[in-house]
Amino acid sequence: MYDRRDFFKTTTAAAASIVVAGSALPALAGSTAMYTNIVYTKDNPGKWASKVGSHAPQVTVKGTTVRVATDHSMSNAHFIVRHTLILEDGTYQGAKTFTPADKPESRYELPEGYKGKIFVTSFCNKHDFWLTEINV
Repeated sequence: MYDRRDFFKTTTAAAASIVVAGSALPALAGSTAMYTNIVYTKDNPGKWASKVGSHAPQVTVKGTTVRVATDHSMSNAHFIVRHTLILEDGTYQGAKTFTPADKPESRYELPEGYKGKIFVTSFCNKHDFWLTEINV
């Protein structure tokens, strides 16, 4: 039986596979319903349209440093569980798991000279799995 940590690792790996495969398709851009109710984005929030501002990860890149923030309140009943960063080729770059006492902010380092897409996820225990995709 999986524990919670294994569940999140498996979920993140599966989502990264969907994202990387999806980048070759127009799926995550909202042109197909293939990922509806699995991965939410600012442009495709599905049933959570009113939650975009507090759930879609906000990403800033300065040099090789990626900063991620989710503007979300944190309580025992409702909180951001995890951020994850995946490179365009599917390489897992890092993740940070949060408790309700934490502020949902994380920081990662890109490989020197990295150019391409990065996929950043934010998982809310009530409002599902959110993705922000940017080009670096």
